[in-house]
Amino acid sequence: MRKTRGEKVFYLINYLLLTLVAVSCILPLLNIIALSFSDARAVVSGNVGLWPVDFTWFSYHSLITGTPILNAFWNSVEITLIGTGLSMAVTIMAAYPLSRRHFYHRRFFTMAMVFTMIFNGGLIPTYLVVQNLGLVNSYGALWLPGLVSTYNMLIMRSYFENLPGEVDEAARIDGCGELGLLFRIVLPLSKPLLATIALFYGVGYWNSFMSVMIYINDTSKYNMTVLVQNMIMSNLNVQDFTDPTMISNLTPEGIRAAAVIVMVIPILAVYPFLQKYFVKGVMLGSIKG
Repeated sequence: MRKTRGEKVFYLINYLLLTLVAVSCILPLLNIIALSFSDARAVVSGNVGLWPVDFTWFSYHSLITGTPILNAFWNSVEITLIGTGLSMAVTIMAAYPLSRRHFYHRRFFTMAMVFTMIFNGGLIPTYLVVQNLGLVNSYGALWLPGLVSTYNMLIMRSYFENLPGEVDEAARIDGCGELGLLFRIVLPLSKPLLATIALFYGVGYWNSFMSVMIYINDTSKYNMTVLVQNMIMSNLNVQDFTDPTMISNLTPEGIRAAAVIVMVIPILAVYPFLQKYFVKGVMLGSIKG
């Protein structure tokens, strides 16, 4: 079917706008990458654009050997992996019962959870609860308050509800109980959704900032986000943490840029492995019957 003139103009405008948005996101990242790999003289003189000038690894070497970036990296990994696993488990346990039409008072429990999206206890009451539970200065303070996202739970519940009822009935006829139905039927059919929700939770935990600043007092427990922010806000002096023979090849700007790249790369590396599930999820959602 041939496109009309109006449709061609519409698609052209869409492509142009999306290209501008993509370029506006990519160019700053390319500049930061170039700064992290450029020689100190080029960085100081402002000659670095989108390509490294006098390519060097000194910024990354200094960052790894002279700052607690590796410790912060593993802290972020711990926070993200455990937090995502706990959140996914609890979200599934909340969404699955609420998706069953025979679940007693499921509408009441759903509305009670939706209520928390509109009203919450506030920062001070939440802090007092975490403090009374003895979770201050532990990662439990990061996991417990945000263990379940109501928005993610509602998405998961709706997805479970829209799974073919015939599959549910066939499994029950074969003697499958609720747990068997969940782990053998529902979850395998929901891989695109689970991958998407897991990525949402993972990005949220990886980028945790305010909660770490509020609840974590021990600097050795800081994650990448807080450490990099402190490096950006502070007046770095390369003489304090680098090999004297490399000082001439380093600048605070280069080290900060390297820290930002180290923080961003893990999320960028994970996305391609989950992209196929996103595409599959879109296709499944576009087919009825």
